[in-house]
Amino acid sequence: MPDWIANADGALSRHVLVLLVLLVLGWLAVRAVRALERRVLREHPVDVADNLRARRVQTQAKVISGVVQGAIIVVGLGLALMTFPAIREIGATLLASAGVLGLVAGLAAKPVFGNLIAGLQIALAQPIRLDDVVIVQGEWGRIEEINATYVVVRVWDERRLVVPLQWFIENPFENWTRTTSQLLGTAFLWLDYRTPMADVREALERICRTDERWDGRVCVAQVTETAETTVQVRLLVSARNSGELFDLRCAVRERMIEYLERAHPEALPRQRIDLGRPPATETGAQQSHGAALEQLRTDSGQVTEQTASPGAEDVNDADTAAMEPPRAS
Repeated sequence: MPDWIANADGALSRHVLVLLVLLVLGWLAVRAVRALERRVLREHPVDVADNLRARRVQTQAKVISGVVQGAIIVVGLGLALMTFPAIREIGATLLASAGVLGLVAGLAAKPVFGNLIAGLQIALAQPIRLDDVVIVQGEWGRIEEINATYVVVRVWDERRLVVPLQWFIENPFENWTRTTSQLLGTAFLWLDYRTPMADVREALERICRTDERWDGRVCVAQVTETAETTVQVRLLVSARNSGELFDLRCAVRERMIEYLERAHPEALPRQRIDLGRPPATETGAQQSHGAALEQLRTDSGQVTEQTASPGAEDVNDADTAAMEPPRAS
């Protein structure tokens, strides 16, 4: 066998061996990253009552794992291609026009690199996490998946909303479980001016106490608006999470209407036609006015306490815990 054939066979064998080594090393590196990700997910399950820290860790693990695996694959393929002499020569030739090519490649790959950088930002800052309840483009749903380039939001009616990672960095959205899943919700009723608000507050408290979805924090009835023939009553309640809150609001609305129909039918909205009534005597009117003022003075403190509702300035326990610096182990 001629020497040049033997040398060619030896060079080809070495080249194939180098390619196999590079591909195997890349495959092992990807498998190692996946194994580490699965271990982190297994050690931090989210199927527990207080899963805030677990969701934070799982989000970081999945996003960073996807970015690292993508980088390993790109680097491995690049090293494998560079083992071919023809490709090395083309690469050296292209370096002369690297500025123009780099600009073109950067513009072409802007969405890809933008999503990768957004993925790192989400993994570190964590504006969203797995299983977070969010409002995205008017859709209510939960974060089901966070991949290297996109997020899957499971909408309440079992649809899936696929959103690029970069969208969460560039656009505002609502996160209902940022520090805690506890939420406040309202049920509005339009009632007659003769509605006895003291009885409505007592009935609302009884409704809340007999419903297991109420978390015991907020139960307030307030008159928030008045119209020509009715008043708007806001029933403010609280629950442990958004799903229970929606059902609780529906139950409060239904049971309050049933209570008013049975106990105070005069509180339901109605249209009036005043055909005239005898004028009250001046003495009687003055006495009624004085009694009403005295009743206002007597009830002022009680009404203030009953109509107080939480505001944006209030800080709950979950917010306080989130602001505290982590303790050294």
